[in-house]
Amino acid sequence: MSSPQGRTPTLQPHRTKKDESFLGKLGGTLVRKKKAKEVNDLQEEGKNAINAPMSPTPITLDPEETLLEENEERTMIDKASREDPKYKELKKVLIDWINEVLVEERIIVKHLKHDLYDGQVLQKLLETLAGCKLNVAEVTQSEVAQKQKLQTVLEKVQDLLRPQGWPIRWTVDSIHGKNSAAILHLLVALAMHFCAPIRLPEHVSVQVVVVKKREGLLHTSYVTEELTTTTEMMMGKFERDAFDTLFDHAPDKLSVVKKSLITFVNKHLNKLNLEVTELETQVSTKHLLNTEE
Repeated sequence: MSSPQGRTPTLQPHRTKKDESFLGKLGGTLVRKKKAKEVNDLQEEGKNAINAPMSPTPITLDPEETLLEENEERTMIDKASREDPKYKELKKVLIDWINEVLVEERIIVKHLKHDLYDGQVLQKLLETLAGCKLNVAEVTQSEVAQKQKLQTVLEKVQDLLRPQGWPIRWTVDSIHGKNSAAILHLLVALAMHFCAPIRLPEHVSVQVVVVKKREGLLHTSYVTEELTTTTEMMMGKFERDAFDTLFDHAPDKLSVVKKSLITFVNKHLNKLNLEVTELETQVSTKHLLNTEE
């Protein structure tokens, strides 16, 4: 009888460390390419949904703007509005103003939404303008801490603006979410409230695109927002603002202002041999007010 044939053993190829290293790199590359393709597909899906026939004009989105969770909403200013010269001028004027106010803090703002969203610059700006100190952490890294700081800053802003009835068109989430329109609304209100020595371009309006993801699809709507009207209309909301701020936040400086006004008045009345020592009584007399008649 013939002995049973033994199974031929399967030869396993011997892998060197060099082969394993190559295969590992190849596998990592394939995984990265797959993930990159998934991201690109998702971005393309977002662009196609945005640029559907129902949309009035095609919209160019940043990649991060199409990566939304279900029911998440994001707003952005459309490209045509961003290219508007008056819109660009508004941003430049506000950036220059902020940098001028914060020159002693050695803070330089280059991009509004990227530099202001975490509350750090807004805190310093408000403290400098209002002459106050906010009870917030100086450095905040986490999202929770940043939003807490923003909450404190915006509550103070609202306290200042409420008496003039200025509409509040920003929230903690919109500022932290880098909503350019909300940030600009806030800065325009602050500039007007504190009588900033700047000239804002008038009648600046932008088209805001609201994108929301529902059932896996991106849906859009459009809103036109007016960032500025006329200087006279905007300043009208704060016609008492300069002295209100002085009385409310810096009463200790009132005497300095009085002395400056007395010096100014006497400079123009010296040629008439008149002198003022008390604003409250002398400036209100008929004789003084009618000296030029």
